[in-house]
Amino acid sequence: MLDTYRHKGLRKKLVEAIRLKGVTDENVLSAIEKVPRHWFMDSSFLEFAYEDKAFPIAAGQTISQPYTVAYMTELLELKKGDKVLEIGTGSGYQACVLSAAGAKVFTIERHKTLHEKSKIFLPAIGFGTIKQFYGDGYKGLPTYGPFDKIIVTCGAPYIPENLVAQLKIGGKMVIPVGEGNTQVMQSVIRLSETQTDIIDHGLFRFVPMLENRNEK
Repeated sequence: MLDTYRHKGLRKKLVEAIRLKGVTDENVLSAIEKVPRHWFMDSSFLEFAYEDKAFPIAAGQTISQPYTVAYMTELLELKKGDKVLEIGTGSGYQACVLSAAGAKVFTIERHKTLHEKSKIFLPAIGFGTIKQFYGDGYKGLPTYGPFDKIIVTCGAPYIPENLVAQLKIGGKMVIPVGEGNTQVMQSVIRLSETQTDIIDHGLFRFVPMLENRNEK
């Protein structure tokens, strides 16, 4: 996989654009600069890989806008070695950014075609430590929890209790919540076995989180 000086230069410009939009976590910005986004793009969109926009991928899904990836990662307040569950592997780009930022990443995808592709692709580009699973994101990965952080990369109609239960006490989940075309980005902090604190962070747009079924 090629990663030319031109690509690296475009990534630097992208990082500066994201910085100007208000992302200040240098660890997150460094991770965005390290991960070649063009590797995750459909060939017809390659020339746009370093524009700050979302683009279509397989199975009717999207690769998120880089600013959104950076913003959600910043909201997680990652510490090196944090155990992070990602709901919605998609192209694998967000998982690789998390890994490049020092997280131990577990990611789950309900679209078989996307899971099968990323299972081969991520190890091939140097991200073989990311643990990948095919399954229902609403159920999470209870066998592998609890997690320090959880990130949901699709719009959920509500906050799934199964996922809250898989957070460590003091852990944080970042999740876009809402039905329809627009969701409210929320941080869910687990204060105790029974209590959470929820903080709203504004409106975003995601593909919907599909419930209770896997694609065969």
